[in-house]
Amino acid sequence: MAGEADRDRRRLSRMPNPRVVVAVLALAGMSASFMQTIVLPIQAELPELLDASREDTAWVITATLLSAAVVTPIAGRLGDMYGKRRIALALLAVLVLGSVIAALSHDINLLIVGRALQGAVVGVIPLGISILRDVLHEDRLGGAIALVSATLGVGGALGLPISALVSDNFDWHVLFWLAAGLGVIDVVLVAIFVPVSTLRSPGGFDLLGAIGLALGLSGVLLAASRGNEWGWLSPLTLGLGLGGIALLLAWGWYELRAPNPLVDLRVAARAPVLLTNLASVAMGFALFSSNVAFPQLLELPVETGVGLGLSLLTASLVLMPSGLVMMVMSPISARLTRTIGPRVLLVGGALFLVLSYALSLLAVREAWQVLLINVVIGVGIGLGYAAMPTLIMRSVPASETAAANGLNALMRSLGTSFASAAIGAILAVTSVQVGDAQVPSAEGFRLAFVLGGVAALLAAVLAFFIPRSTRGIERRPSLPDA
Repeated sequence: MAGEADRDRRRLSRMPNPRVVVAVLALAGMSASFMQTIVLPIQAELPELLDASREDTAWVITATLLSAAVVTPIAGRLGDMYGKRRIALALLAVLVLGSVIAALSHDINLLIVGRALQGAVVGVIPLGISILRDVLHEDRLGGAIALVSATLGVGGALGLPISALVSDNFDWHVLFWLAAGLGVIDVVLVAIFVPVSTLRSPGGFDLLGAIGLALGLSGVLLAASRGNEWGWLSPLTLGLGLGGIALLLAWGWYELRAPNPLVDLRVAARAPVLLTNLASVAMGFALFSSNVAFPQLLELPVETGVGLGLSLLTASLVLMPSGLVMMVMSPISARLTRTIGPRVLLVGGALFLVLSYALSLLAVREAWQVLLINVVIGVGIGLGYAAMPTLIMRSVPASETAAANGLNALMRSLGTSFASAAIGAILAVTSVQVGDAQVPSAEGFRLAFVLGGVAALLAAVLAFFIPRSTRGIERRPSLPDA
């Protein structure tokens, strides 16, 4: 162990160019978020491709969602204990394994296994943010955090047209070989260019807490993601949802008494952390409301009276600028964080989302209008996602940044999951008959935009009440590499 510590310290003394470190972690983050949209172009065709029911193929999406939600906070705690770079490399290796399994699959069960393994890599994003705090000078930290945090949206926005282009011209398995190649590149770059962090959190791993969190989250997220299909009042949905909530309450009781908890709930209950996490749920909901509604609106046939009749590839290109704007906003967000503070930045980002939904209610009759609205969304998310990890890291011990960022990433994921369920239900309930098909109505889209705007406004209000200044705290001593 001493030899390993000496090697790590020698590597740390020869740290690469900070810009290279940031670029590598941003690429890993974009690769992780790309996994969330990689199957969207072939989702409707999966029942035919795999000779499976539509209910079974829905697990190709659900498995990734569950895996990401469960693994992210656990990976954060492991990163604090055993090294963030080490756990990030492990997650990227799991991405490669899952991608190869999916690429070789010809039946639904193997594909679901591969997709579940792919979902685990989302934990790389909060780990990357925590690595930045450990290895970058404070002057560079704001812009780097903004960029890596925004990759949660950037990867999906940029990856969707790539997925559409590949699926239009090649066998669908090529999508997963592409993902495996990205994973290998990420593993090599992180291993070479990202330095180790000598900061460790002491104590053992809370296995019982990890199991409780996994089971509770799985119940709640399964109920939310499959409620439209199973029926919101069905015994299965209610059993999973209420059972998951009960498990999470019991988990919270246990975590408050555990000597080395998976999540330090006393720190998480502090006003800056709690309000930031609640605002993150609302921001995630506001973001994903548009992600659910706009692709359908763009792709529905013109004959429906609401759709714009675009192909998947063209629709993806209309939505892509939001991801580019998020990247451009990174240095701007960093400067704004230094001048007006992350709290005001989060309020401003949420208000940009409110503006985007107000515009959506006024004008979505042309593709260029949807493009403009998505640019506004990109500005809002770029500002908000830059502010959240800064607010979190100012309020937790330095030895717990990965776990705290993992919890914050989980809150965003919960928001997106609830948005997917709620907006999907609204569009389904308000659908109308057009020819032989049921399609979302104009009223359904308006309700979706109203709900997204309300969530964004709630995020702004919660952010407004975050204490104006916070100071880092230290509840546990940090340990050097050993």
